[in-house]
Amino acid sequence: MTAASGTSDDDRAADAPGPADEAEAEETPSDQVDAAAPDPKEAAAPDDVIREPEDVEPDTADGEGGEARQVTPEGEPAPMEEPDDSPRKRAALVYNPIKVDQERLRDLVTRMSESAGWAEPIFFETTVDDLGDDVTRLALEEGADAVLVAGGDGTVRAVSEAMAGSDVPLTIVPSGTGNLLARNLNLPLNDPEPMIAATFAGTTHPIDIGFADIRRHDGSRERHAFVVMAGIGLDAAMIANTSPQLKKSVGWVAYVDGAARSLATAKPFRVMYQMKDGRLHSAKVQSVLFANCGALPAGIALIPEASVADGMLDVAVLQPTGWFGWIGVWRKVWWDNSVLRRFRAGRRVLERRGRNSSVRFLRGEGIELATSPAQPIELDGDEFGEAVRIRCTIQAGGLRVVVPDGHDTSRL
Repeated sequence: MTAASGTSDDDRAADAPGPADEAEAEETPSDQVDAAAPDPKEAAAPDDVIREPEDVEPDTADGEGGEARQVTPEGEPAPMEEPDDSPRKRAALVYNPIKVDQERLRDLVTRMSESAGWAEPIFFETTVDDLGDDVTRLALEEGADAVLVAGGDGTVRAVSEAMAGSDVPLTIVPSGTGNLLARNLNLPLNDPEPMIAATFAGTTHPIDIGFADIRRHDGSRERHAFVVMAGIGLDAAMIANTSPQLKKSVGWVAYVDGAARSLATAKPFRVMYQMKDGRLHSAKVQSVLFANCGALPAGIALIPEASVADGMLDVAVLQPTGWFGWIGVWRKVWWDNSVLRRFRAGRRVLERRGRNSSVRFLRGEGIELATSPAQPIELDGDEFGEAVRIRCTIQAGGLRVVVPDGHDTSRL
């Protein structure tokens, strides 16, 4: 699929070879790089486990360190068990002990497993050093028939990365501040019981998962998943400038403070980008967002056309000029996308209005972007250091998520 039509002077200037072209010769062919996520068993090899950079503050900043551990229903350390050969099904719960009511959560999963005739569940606590991907792979190796994840967006992202392509159902038990994937799936947010019960009596729905292939300034490469959104530039700086203490106190509203801090020193940077099978573009931007889904808290539709189940990647290129340009971004994201689009009359207004030059929306099977010097990046609200190149793709239907029986999935 080609990029959206309409180009700027910057776009036309991109016909000459640029950083992306010069680096292409040393890249793996695009068809190979954009392949589905690695096999979970191969990814589980110790030397291949990809972790977040040490300078990145993870989702469990105030939790324990060291490896994640298996615990008993009472929360005591438990020895790693041999795979259960019982014919009964068994669930595994991966949870962030900082974000949840541990005792209640373990008790609910234990009681509901017993009521459903399943074997005793297995429990894994995450730490600052293991956000959940390693123990999730262990749970899959032990033959878990369902995996539940309870934690912040970072924990959900890590567990989803390990489960991509496994065909094992994933239950998202909303916890933490954002719950962005749960919000985009319209799942119950305020009580864990409906989602835990759905593990044993609900239905599964396939959704997409995004993958970001990242190259650092030193040439090293990493591959990480994202389930909601990845970004490079100002949005990553905003997350870096958000106070963890303020986030605990007021939740997602703390990002407003982070945005104010970032805007004061924000400077545009040059990127060269190319949608898969499209032409090369050059532009000065403040940020580029790569979305698997586009809804944020408070009813903000950042990318209203983004769908978690369409097999496509949605991209927002933010290139405002001065403060008036930022007003244009605000109008597009908040007023146009989040208010006017909800009403028939508002949609008619948008149809008559011209294109907003401060925000450009693209859609395709993937995108590759190069920049120099390196810029900060984020995945699902977590900092992931800096990169000079990022390639984002979508694995269509890569996750099977659990939804309550009768849950409306028509708008996904």
